[in-house]
Amino acid sequence: MDAVEITGPVLDRYDEILTPEALAFVAALQREFGARRLDLLQARQVRQAELSARGTLDFLAETKHIREDDSWRVAEPAPGLTDRRVEITGPVDKKMTINALNSGAKVWLADFEDANSPLWENCVGGQLNLRDALDRAIDFSTGGKSYTLRPDEELATIVVRPRGWHLDEKHLLVDGAPVSASVFDFALYFFHCARRQIARGSGPYFYLPKIESHQEARLWNDVFVRAQELLGVPRGTIRATVLIETYPAAFEMEEILYELREHSAGLNAGRWDYLFSVIKKFRTRGREFLLPERNSVTMTAPFMRAYTELLVRTCHKRGAHALGGMAAFIPSRRDPEVNEVALEKVRADKTRESGDGFDGSWVAHPDLVPICREVFDSVLGDRPNQLDRLREDVQVSAADLLAVSETPGQITETGLRNNVDVALRYLAAWLGGLGAVAIHNLMEDAATAEISRSQVWQWIHNDIELADTGTVVTRDLVERIIAEELDRIKAEPGYDEHLFEEAATLFKEVALDDDFAEFLTLPAYARMP
Repeated sequence: MDAVEITGPVLDRYDEILTPEALAFVAALQREFGARRLDLLQARQVRQAELSARGTLDFLAETKHIREDDSWRVAEPAPGLTDRRVEITGPVDKKMTINALNSGAKVWLADFEDANSPLWENCVGGQLNLRDALDRAIDFSTGGKSYTLRPDEELATIVVRPRGWHLDEKHLLVDGAPVSASVFDFALYFFHCARRQIARGSGPYFYLPKIESHQEARLWNDVFVRAQELLGVPRGTIRATVLIETYPAAFEMEEILYELREHSAGLNAGRWDYLFSVIKKFRTRGREFLLPERNSVTMTAPFMRAYTELLVRTCHKRGAHALGGMAAFIPSRRDPEVNEVALEKVRADKTRESGDGFDGSWVAHPDLVPICREVFDSVLGDRPNQLDRLREDVQVSAADLLAVSETPGQITETGLRNNVDVALRYLAAWLGGLGAVAIHNLMEDAATAEISRSQVWQWIHNDIELADTGTVVTRDLVERIIAEELDRIKAEPGYDEHLFEEAATLFKEVALDDDFAEFLTLPAYARMP
């Protein structure tokens, strides 16, 4: 234990999570797998260099035998994960923990990643909230309202999303170096909650973000095997759903399922992080991979349609669940007209997903659970899923996944301003400790900030002419728009000058610099205490 050091504050009840035994467990996993993690992060850089030098993405020749072997399947659905027709996502603060578990959704994605600002207090406090929820020892009061849990049989199944392989947890050092944030989040939850979940008839379940290769999935699987061995939990108890939210991962879906097959619970089709990855991976390719403004890139764009249909076919071929994307709309209690239009779009999106064969989908707000459930109920009926719908009609080539240039849509000053406005508001909130933020009736998280800033970077570096004004996007234009949007925000209640100044500085760094930051959360986290 002498080589494990906590550098963050130890606040009330933290000793219940940061126990010597739990920290020793974290350290054991970090020491065994930390070097492999760093090697895989270096492999990402090598691959990026190849793409930047006019390389491309394709299905891997060396793993063709895995794709062509029809004999293997993933593990049978685990208890609590058979029916996933509605999943709600959100951070692990007390209020969200209670509301999500009570929401009527089948699953709650308890998020330490994109919807969580990684303040030390959020990361350790979130672990406490999850453990307290399993012990039914959690409640919350604000503004005269009290929140408590419903009976156990009505609660959503908890599925935890740890932070991605690229992130560190700087407040816990193992042998003098920051621990992997992935290991930190996973290990503490598994140590404290695995047996609690098993006792309640489910198990320790996870969503795995930002994976870029099947080798990274293999690393997760090896971590799972070792963690179960160390704590005496039966092998295969852990189940994990992988978010296919990076461009390279779309070409390795079957291999990712194969590596995790004894622990796999399926794949999820994201949106914003996937689009962000498209820009990031092919950022040197000029207009070949140019995307129109973010709100016009729908899931019906040809390359997005190819990606989602391939995901369903791949999952069902191997007996794995296919989960659809996020409905991020936040209903307004003051504007029924906005609600009517937005809810119809949500319904249409979920109807498309259920019709395509997805087994369930995500929502960001409890008020959207009934709509999503109604749509999937109409397709599933009494069946828990549609794993039997194999989608053998789907044939997707690498060229189909790469057909970004066929995406319809414009780039306007309105879209540019929206990207700047959303990024500034979100980054200010994130630096202040909030990771899921309602902005203009949408729930925004780190993924939407990433696509916003990466689009601005891409438009600047391709001298894009705005369709509505004829103006070319330059650094000077974006800096002027940043100043103008800040002036608008200053007039609003609750404006925090320090946070917005920090947000503007950070946004300029990740959107205007010639070098493209791999993740905006890396320089952002460096600014956090």
